[in-house]
Amino acid sequence: MSTSDTTTGDGPLHLAVALEGAGWHPAAWREPGARPGELFTARYWTDLARTAERGLLDLLTIEDALGLQSGDHLSGADRRTDRVQGRLDASLVAAFLAPLTSRIGLVPTVTTTHTEPFHVASALSTLDHDSRGRAGWRVQTSVRADEAAHFGRRTVPGLRRADLDTPAARELVAELFGEAADAVEVVRRLWDSWEDDAEIRDALTGRFVDRDKLHRVDFAGEHFGVAGPSIVPRPPQGQPLVVSLAHGYAPALLAARVGDVVFTTPHDADDAARIVAQVRAAEAAVGRTAPPLRILGDVVVVLEATERAARDRLARLDALDPISSDAVVLATTPTGFADTLLSWRRAGLDGYRLRPAVLPTDLDAVVDGLVPELQARGAFRTTYGETTLRARFGLTRPVSRYAPGADPTAVPTLSGATA
Repeated sequence: MSTSDTTTGDGPLHLAVALEGAGWHPAAWREPGARPGELFTARYWTDLARTAERGLLDLLTIEDALGLQSGDHLSGADRRTDRVQGRLDASLVAAFLAPLTSRIGLVPTVTTTHTEPFHVASALSTLDHDSRGRAGWRVQTSVRADEAAHFGRRTVPGLRRADLDTPAARELVAELFGEAADAVEVVRRLWDSWEDDAEIRDALTGRFVDRDKLHRVDFAGEHFGVAGPSIVPRPPQGQPLVVSLAHGYAPALLAARVGDVVFTTPHDADDAARIVAQVRAAEAAVGRTAPPLRILGDVVVVLEATERAARDRLARLDALDPISSDAVVLATTPTGFADTLLSWRRAGLDGYRLRPAVLPTDLDAVVDGLVPELQARGAFRTTYGETTLRARFGLTRPVSRYAPGADPTAVPTLSGATA
């Protein structure tokens, strides 16, 4: 496929990178270019973030969970010793990256299933202040019994892949997604609980805040009852970016109800078109109007100077420990990868979240190979423009929903909860 065949006039792509340990391939830590001895150091994560920022990427996400890594994210820890085990807390990693970067968005994964939304709101508000408007939240649920056992507040039966289409599994997923929707709604209300000008800071009169501009959220839902207000003043973005991963219609409904950006896992151009239609159908089903979800496709990437070198490296990794991925794995060149991304984009994707198979090797290849290729085709930015993460995705900064004259449709709002 020629360059002229794939170039579109739809403006620059959004490009994000998903950071996970030594990389998304389970054998990544055994590669010569990997840095397994540094996985739990600030320097390692700082180097990755600065590389991504050098490549002008929209944002980086940081994977996290409440249990040790497993080959099957449904069933719990597998006790393997030949794979990376252990991780740093994603929200804290993002916090120490904030003053060490200047433009890239920082989006930690925070699980809703066992985490109090008041704490999530405070942590992410703090990150948005620390980064001057570059914070986001990747919402995630947990179906693992071993993670529930860490907290002792509830029993989660866990799921096996063979049981995913049973009534019990669907009931559990519906419960967890309902809880996640409530959690996001609580967090969004807490972000709004301070109006933008609530802080007076007038030493002469002795008034630091205007109490009339601090609001109780008084959320009463099935899963939470939260009074508010937040302890952290309103974030610089007003509402930090909320993102989630959707493999099917049920998680797409969650994203449509409460999110700004949704990550998806297309495997080819036709699949991308099917997924985009599914997301738009989910938006219609929940009555979402504007703004529409920004849809990014996830791809695991192995990049080399030649197709054969890329395929050979993937084969070498698979010989050590075969990859099993929800997202498609593409082993190719920067030119070939650019062709694919621009071809799939015609299905309605707004961009991609790239999962480097090996870190830092494949992130370096994205920044030094793919990005210049896309820039040469007019499909990616050549400099950062917008300073906040919301603005980068074309989203306005909403005023607090509690302010006089506020637009209640400025951000997704959960229906059915009371305030």
